[in-house]
Amino acid sequence: MSRYLNSLNEEVREYFSILEEDFPEWLLEYIETPEMQRISKIALGCGTDYTDVFNVRYWYSNLDHSVGVALIIWHFTRDKKQTLAGLFHDIATPVFKHVIDFLNGDHERQESTEEKTSEIIKNSKEIMALLKRDNIRLEEVNDYKLYPIADNETPQLSADRFEYNFSSGMIFHRVWELEDIRECYNNVIILKNEDGISELGFKDQAIAEKYISTVSKLWPAWITNPDKAVMQFLADMIKAMYEGGHITLQDLYTLSEEEVINKIRYCEDKYLKEAFNKFQKAKIVYDSEKPVKDKYCVSINAKRRYIVPLVHQEKTAVRINKISEKAKTDIDTYLNFKTAKWAYFDFDFSPNTRSNIFVKKIK
Repeated sequence: MSRYLNSLNEEVREYFSILEEDFPEWLLEYIETPEMQRISKIALGCGTDYTDVFNVRYWYSNLDHSVGVALIIWHFTRDKKQTLAGLFHDIATPVFKHVIDFLNGDHERQESTEEKTSEIIKNSKEIMALLKRDNIRLEEVNDYKLYPIADNETPQLSADRFEYNFSSGMIFHRVWELEDIRECYNNVIILKNEDGISELGFKDQAIAEKYISTVSKLWPAWITNPDKAVMQFLADMIKAMYEGGHITLQDLYTLSEEEVINKIRYCEDKYLKEAFNKFQKAKIVYDSEKPVKDKYCVSINAKRRYIVPLVHQEKTAVRINKISEKAKTDIDTYLNFKTAKWAYFDFDFSPNTRSNIFVKKIK
């Protein structure tokens, strides 16, 4: 067994076997490259692993997510180029993942860090050598948006969206058990959507309804105030660390999350490290309909992540909300879900008042 596969815990290994029973051995050499191994030190949870506000069951890295995406694509296409595009789609991810999108002001699209993908692949001697050996060009794998099975627009079902809805619901919020994942996944086929483009969808309406009933319990977690407040706090902390000269932009793309956290914890700026210590020990994010003084208080609109999958119907495919009142209700309930306007921690953190420097965009 490879070093990477051997590092996985039993549940993740079984989960991967559901996504693809025969792990493609040719993929392992790409997984072991330094650029892919870097993202094994970045968590999927966008910083939620590092505060007591959340109870994360175990470590699941951005590499694990990327491998899961690749396995889904390989399972349905048996196409190396599409599979590698899926594997590489987060190769440019900085520490704390979408936290840096929050830092860049990209709260609702969360795509501001993707442009480095091609650069990182091109500058990797190991990856470029493997691509040359496999007769694959850089431009065939540097943008997974080229392949609709890999990625497409919300609320369509893609490998990327499928994977993080499964893994997040299994690890962070426990709406999935492995057998539930197996039942849903084994019902999935490639269909043609309204635009005649290939898209993953379900064979049976009942399974699609069960999928939506389960996964719609997960979606609100990504727009609740605890999630948004944790991500914005980390974004503001990174900004303050950068402004104070304690961290560089390059660090975001070369260091592990643990190394960045240690830079904060042992920072010579007492204000920053004490605020981070309070953040780590915090157990509650509070709601408010108006700003709260002398507390770290934020109001943010975040990206709404959800899926309205296709279902096979005789010789065509139809969105589940067009044929199932139950699924439509589940989806609409989420789309109408609202949180309190403001969220706050029970401590103050106002780094902007201590510096005249403002970072417009970190890339």
